[in-house]
Amino acid sequence: MTYRFLSCLLLLFSSCLVQAQPYDLVIKNGRIIDGTGNPWTYADVAVQNGRIVRIGSVGSSEAKRAIDATGLVVSPGFIDVHAHVEGSLEAQPGAPNFIHDGVTTVITGNCGGSASNLQTYFDSLRMQGASINVGSLIGHNSVRMKVMKMAFREPTAKEQAAMEALVEQAMKDGAVGISTGLIYTPGTYARTPEVVNLAKVASKYGGVYASHIRNEGQNVKKAVEEAIQISREAHIPVEISHFKVASKPLWGKSTETVELVAAARREGLDVTVDQYPYTASSTSLESILPTWSLADGDSAVLVRFHDPATRAKIRTEMLETLSKNLRKNFEYAVVASYKPDTTFNGMSISAINQKLGRKNNPETEADLILELMEKAGLKRIQMIYHTMSETDVENILRYPNTMVASDAGVAKFGSGMPHPRAYGTNARVLGRYVRERHIIPLEEAIRRMTSLPAQRFHLADRGLLRSGYAADIVIFDEKTVSDQATYEKPHAYTTGISYVLVNGTPVVEHGKHTGQRPGQLLLGPGYGK
Repeated sequence: MTYRFLSCLLLLFSSCLVQAQPYDLVIKNGRIIDGTGNPWTYADVAVQNGRIVRIGSVGSSEAKRAIDATGLVVSPGFIDVHAHVEGSLEAQPGAPNFIHDGVTTVITGNCGGSASNLQTYFDSLRMQGASINVGSLIGHNSVRMKVMKMAFREPTAKEQAAMEALVEQAMKDGAVGISTGLIYTPGTYARTPEVVNLAKVASKYGGVYASHIRNEGQNVKKAVEEAIQISREAHIPVEISHFKVASKPLWGKSTETVELVAAARREGLDVTVDQYPYTASSTSLESILPTWSLADGDSAVLVRFHDPATRAKIRTEMLETLSKNLRKNFEYAVVASYKPDTTFNGMSISAINQKLGRKNNPETEADLILELMEKAGLKRIQMIYHTMSETDVENILRYPNTMVASDAGVAKFGSGMPHPRAYGTNARVLGRYVRERHIIPLEEAIRRMTSLPAQRFHLADRGLLRSGYAADIVIFDEKTVSDQATYEKPHAYTTGISYVLVNGTPVVEHGKHTGQRPGQLLLGPGYGK
């Protein structure tokens, strides 16, 4: 009895000592939007050792430091579920375009492209450090390239087994799932059963299937149905990437594509989508070409380009696609980055054609596209494509299971003419679509940026302002938060975000980047198995 009494006293004394220790930081007087979608409420948030330890009334004297959030919103850090930071994060570990837009976590390895060896990639990030948290998918295109290179055929049984082994190892190394880019080579050469079998491996380790679907234009409904079929057959949650309708004849049909997703969920399939809030996409110039023309490696591609009959066939198919999309020329395609001649950056294919004094017709523009690729050595030429309608952007944003994502990497400030989504995706939702257009309420927008993404990718201690959760926190002014980046002037950071904390460390203070690198690797449920 005496021993138990003394033990209780010791525990009580220890507890008092812990409580007597000052918190590292307290955020005072803010309006808390906790990420659940519930209405905001006034409360203070106390942080210690990188974690939220208390939400309620906290005195300033109880913490080593206090941040006054009077008149500001305090929310969980934004989670960008669709990023491409391989290479760019190593070059700029501060990730300023993400951080200034309130992003504290990114999921990379999307569209089928990832580091082929995730353990090596993760080790590199650990050594260097970063201002943001990072989770990664394993990319199907990267896996297929490693096993089959650019082969335009089905895999042999041996090749399929080799790809499945690579996916399994990646899941054990910490991948959060598998991604596909079925519009890109070599992923576009894969048939559905190949993807299903790889997705089954990811499913076994609790992963997600994230898909840049096979078509986002004329055959978008069929492509959405394929993603749903993969969910059904592989028993895996599916995230359809940058959900859109990118074909002028189909503008307004987003109600039908959204309904396909809603119907899948009613069936019991765990299907969700993400979206960037813009009417233009951004991808490579090669996406305009028929995929068969890009098979079997660069030397084979150049042979096709230089053979008059094959070149004519490529051009004909490009023009047929242009016509199907009710376009008279390639004015909709704008160069974001062209290293052989940077004066082309920000110009449309039609404008470049005219600048060069060529005939003003789509046939000549199609030839120009092939020439640009040749002069770039068939290296990736980043483009911006104005192919979507505002009506569809808003329809998709209204759907409750739509997340917000940038589809961007770490932007080098002042370099090229990138898509403005690299700088202002989240602020654009908060400013344009919440405050100005009233498409969704503020609390709902925050849920789409925080707890919904965390739930989708099994980030168990992220996405909510809750005791015990990681202290990834954004403090912003809902009346002024705004994206500043435009297509004409894309290099501009978001305004209206005062503070960003990553794992309890301020990375933005008074709107300025502190240079701190407190980001962590967020590993999938299969890690170490």
